[in-house]
Amino acid sequence: MTTANSTTNISYCSANATICNGTSCVIPDDNFNQVLNVVLSTVLTILLALVMFSMGCNVDIKKFWGHIKRPWGIFVGFLCQFGIMPLTGFVLSLAFNVLPAQAVAVLIMGCCPGGTSSNILAYWLDGDMDLSISMTTCSTLLALGMMPLCLFVYTKMWTDTESIVIPYDSIGISLVALVIPVSVGIFVNHKWPQKAKIILKAGSITGLALILIIAVVGGILYKGSWTISPQLWIVGTIFPAAGYSLGFLLARVAGQSWHRCRTVALETGMQNTQLCTTIVQLSFTPEQLTLMFTFPLIYSIFQIVFALIFVGVYYLHKRFCGTPKTDFTEPTSEIESTPETYAQMNGGFTSNEKSTRNMNDTIVS
Repeated sequence: MTTANSTTNISYCSANATICNGTSCVIPDDNFNQVLNVVLSTVLTILLALVMFSMGCNVDIKKFWGHIKRPWGIFVGFLCQFGIMPLTGFVLSLAFNVLPAQAVAVLIMGCCPGGTSSNILAYWLDGDMDLSISMTTCSTLLALGMMPLCLFVYTKMWTDTESIVIPYDSIGISLVALVIPVSVGIFVNHKWPQKAKIILKAGSITGLALILIIAVVGGILYKGSWTISPQLWIVGTIFPAAGYSLGFLLARVAGQSWHRCRTVALETGMQNTQLCTTIVQLSFTPEQLTLMFTFPLIYSIFQIVFALIFVGVYYLHKRFCGTPKTDFTEPTSEIESTPETYAQMNGGFTSNEKSTRNMNDTIVS
């Protein structure tokens, strides 16, 4: 690139230019963003694999299999995760008229499985921990087929006009790659449960580091990504709140107990934002990422804010209006890990067969 001096009419090259022929100059390409993009993609993939591996280390095969045999609670969670959330994302995208690339980011977030943070919050809210872990694991495995299906159904109005192309191959590869560390984590927990607990703690720290890296490096790499329309901020605020509320409502309508309703609500609204960011980072162009990259961070902020508000309200209610054993959780006899009780752990509607048999025995005696 040449610069002309207005007084002497002499052209000269800038200091960082490479001179090709005389005064014909070119500035060398700046590969910093390209290198940083590759580094960020690699780091996100590795750290997410570690997080998913630690999540697998939290899964007890026997309890997980018990929920699979009585899948009512998991089925309700499935309807919330891949029914309510994608539909809500679609409606919000239309209602606030966001750009096609941003609408795809909203829908990818809606199709993501539950995050590991939901397990921690379920513990704080006296939820059903086994159900929470089972729902997170099942939604992660089912996302392999449900995410591409939901994206195909809900993004047609944007893909048909060729406003944006969904890279299903990249998304599929990313999801398949996550199944492996989860499976390995389940095996490790089965063989070496004590070591799995240590890995689980390390995974929690890794998850926090992953969010910080995404925020810092993403802000440097996509400097214009935070200059977005207010509509996307509104969508990022409403979306997690709608997920928590609708998940709780559907679980209650389905006959789930109060502590399971809280669990399903958390699993519905608390999405795996790290997975969403990684998929977006690996699947779309830098130009599209400038529009898309910010939404997972916005959602992550508000899902945590609302979750902490729920925790605060729950403990205030428990402190002033009731006790854990009466108002919010099941009686101790219902949550003991006896074989008979565990077989009914996931049942939304329980049978009266046992009570009837006991009544008949009493009359006979």
